Amino acid sequence: MNNIIDLRSDTVTLPSDEMRKTIASSKLGDDVFGEDPCVNKLEQKAALIMGKEGGLLVPSGTMGNLVSILVHCQRGSEIILGHKAHTFVYEAGGISAFGGVHSRQLTNQTDGTIDIDEIKSAIRMDNDHFPKTSAITLENTHNLCNGSPLSPDYIKDVAQIACDNDMKLHIDGARIFNAAVALNIDVNELVKDADSVTFCLSKGLAAPIGSIICGSEKFIYNARRTRKALGGGMRQAGIIASAGMYSLDNMLDQIRVDHKNTTRLTEGISEIEGLSIDGESIKSNILYFDIEKGARRCEQLARQTKNITVYPFQIALDNIHFFESSPGRFRLVTHYGITGDDIEKTLGVLDKIVN
Repeated sequence: MNNIIDLRSDTVTLPSDEMRKTIASSKLGDDVFGEDPCVNKLEQKAALIMGKEGGLLVPSGTMGNLVSILVHCQRGSEIILGHKAHTFVYEAGGISAFGGVHSRQLTNQTDGTIDIDEIKSAIRMDNDHFPKTSAITLENTHNLCNGSPLSPDYIKDVAQIACDNDMKLHIDGARIFNAAVALNIDVNELVKDADSVTFCLSKGLAAPIGSIICGSEKFIYNARRTRKALGGGMRQAGIIASAGMYSLDNMLDQIRVDHKNTTRLTEGISEIEGLSIDGESIKSNILYFDIEKGARRCEQLARQTKNITVYPFQIALDNIHFFESSPGRFRLVTHYGITGDDIEKTLGVLDKIVN
């Protein structure tokens, strides 16, 4: 990565030489016609891993969430989600803009969960004045909540609420494999009670593009039609799918390495005077830390963040890139492109600029 230690996001990963070779040798067909062998194989494998009847390749996680919610919700209906949910904060209001779906935002706890009683209370009664509550969506791991994994027991409880109220449960599982590694369980245990799940190939799995939606056969049939309407039907998409297959076959162990690097980064930051981090809450590949009130900030950092009103804002110090997510609060994300040596250099730079 040109000697840059890029901790902004796990979306910046680049394909390995072996992955590039796999892409170059892909057998292709027209996926809109259902004829791309690599896509078909990837969708089948993803469904098997997730314990669902079918899978569908989409260009991005944002489209995956949008497609799923449009299938679950009619225009004018309502979906319950957390106030820090990626779908609510970072997806351009797509569910409202394209689906006419009303969002009911409930408070995310620090661990990414939403209080069970609050979910129950938020479900609308059957009355002409109110939108119909059609679905709930959870994010696992939860980006804005320290990359926290949601437990299978919690997901089961939310799924039961959905079932009892004729609603659907969608899991935004962009980093669902990180959750599985953090909890040391099979990934299908985290989605078996959900009606649909999306997961990204282009984050911890280090593929260059693509996400997968999984669900029932009927759901995938409707999702395929919705994907087409949104412009997501792709022709010779095997060049994307082959990278995804390589990721599922070869990159899952990398996530454990990423978590190990995050643990070391967390420990190191906790030892730097002037920085504050909640080490107990860091369980995957995402961490947030703060500048302690009254701590001296280096001139470089102060100069870069002066008069900033739009966040996240990119910081670049000694070829180390990361985000300031809000004033004095920073996010770092480990991934395939980050080594143990990179972690130690980052800690050295942070110590230098704060003290």
